[in-house]
Amino acid sequence: MTNIVRICLLSYIVVAAFPATAQLLGKAGSLLAADRTAARLSATEGPHAALLSIVDRNSTFFTPSPVDALEYLKNRPNVPDVMTWKPTFAAVSKSMEWGVTTGTMTFQRVGAIKRYGEYLTVWRRDRKGNWKVDLRAQIEHHGGNEEPALQYIEPDDNDYTRFKTKERIQQRKEIVASNDQLLSAVLKSNAAVAYGEFLADDARLYFPWQTPIIGKKNVIAFMQKQGTAIQAESLVASRSYSGELAYSYGTATVVTNKGELKCNYVRIWQLQPDFQWRVVIEMLFER
Repeated sequence: MTNIVRICLLSYIVVAAFPATAQLLGKAGSLLAADRTAARLSATEGPHAALLSIVDRNSTFFTPSPVDALEYLKNRPNVPDVMTWKPTFAAVSKSMEWGVTTGTMTFQRVGAIKRYGEYLTVWRRDRKGNWKVDLRAQIEHHGGNEEPALQYIEPDDNDYTRFKTKERIQQRKEIVASNDQLLSAVLKSNAAVAYGEFLADDARLYFPWQTPIIGKKNVIAFMQKQGTAIQAESLVASRSYSGELAYSYGTATVVTNKGELKCNYVRIWQLQPDFQWRVVIEMLFER
C-alpha cells in the first residue's frame, strides 16, 4: 500500500469516527456536541435519561413555571416517551463558560400523535468543564415549516476584563436587568416599536403555536399583524463572565387581536459593536 493510499484511508477513518459537530471549526463546536450527544441519548435510552445527563443542582426547567430541574427529574415526571431535538442556533461566550442553543423538537406519548415545538437551552460549564443546563424552556406549534439552516455565533479573539469581586459582577447583571425592564416598559404601549428598538437584525422570536419568526423586520410585521401589546415583569437576569452574552426571564401578559395569553418569557441578549444591548432570541411560552 502506497503512502498516499495510507494517508487517504487514515483521513477517511478519522472523519468517519467523529460526528459532524467535531468537524465544526471554532468554539461553538463543543457546545453543539454536548447538545447533540444528549439528543442521541434521548433516542437510544429515552428522554428522561438524556435530560438527567445534562442537569445538576443549579439547573432550572420551565414546566412551564421555573422549577429545580434535578428534583423535577428525580420525581419521575410525565416526560414524553419519545423526544427528539436538533439545534439550529448556538452562541458561546468568550469566557467559554456560558452558551445557548435553540432548535426544533418533536415529542409524543406511545399511542398518541407526534407533537412539534422549539426548545431553548442556556448552558454553563461545571467545575469539571462539562456543559450543563442552566435553564431550559420550550414552546409547542403545529410544525410544517422547513427547519432553518444552522447558525452559530463564534466569540471573537479580543480579550475581556476579568472581574474579581462579586459586587462588580452583580453590577454587570444589573445592567442587563435594567435593559430588560426598559424593554418591558415600552412593550406595554406598542410591541412593534419596542422590538424595533431592542431586537438585533437577525433576532429570533419563539411565540406560542407559531413556527420561529426570524429577522427583526419579520418580528415587527408579525407583531403589527397580531395587534400585540405585552405587559412583562422582569424576574431574573444573568450574564456571562466575559460580559457580551446574557439572559433575562420573567412573566408576561400578551394581548393580541385573538385574545390574551398568560406567558413566561426568556430573552437572550448580546452586546453589540456599538455597545448597545440587543435581544437575539425571545421566547414567549404559555404558563
